[in-house]
Amino acid sequence: MSFYESVILSVFGLGVVFVVLISLSAIIGIQSRILNAFTRKKETDNEDTAPVQSADENNAPDISAGELRLYDVDEKTAAMIMAIVSDETKIPLSELRFKSIKALD
Repeated sequence: MSFYESVILSVFGLGVVFVVLISLSAIIGIQSRILNAFTRKKETDNEDTAPVQSADENNAPDISAGELRLYDVDEKTAAMIMAIVSDETKIPLSELRFKSIKALD
């Protein structure tokens, strides 16, 4: 095999790899758009049927679940951690009970 033939073969091989990668990227993009279209329809259906509550100070319950012990964590960071846990688990903060929050080093 001459130098010219090996260069042609290398360019052809790289071209095939890039075409496959571009095709995979396009397929993933199309699937993502299709799935997002279906989930948006479901979310809008759920939002239409959900009752809306106003966020007044009078509606907020004054419930305490006891003491919270903080170990090497300030109150602002603890509040952020509790809000993140509540949001990720989709459980209202008033229904969660935190006993302690400890910083890991």
